[in-house]
Amino acid sequence: MKFFLCVLGMVMIVEGLPYFAAPAKMKYWVQKVVATPDSSLRRLGLVLMVLGLSLVYFGRT
Repeated sequence: MKFFLCVLGMVMIVEGLPYFAAPAKMKYWVQKVVATPDSSLRRLGLVLMVLGLSLVYFGRT
């Protein structure tokens, strides 16, 4: 459980960094994401999940 909380904390740091460092750019990119079709976002989400799962798998073995 400690490891999970550490990983979750690191994800929050990485996710929050762009909003802290460049909020104007993030607003621009959020507008771009809103304009992106759902199918493209789903595809991107799937690719990112598979890459993340691969990293976890290879990192743990």
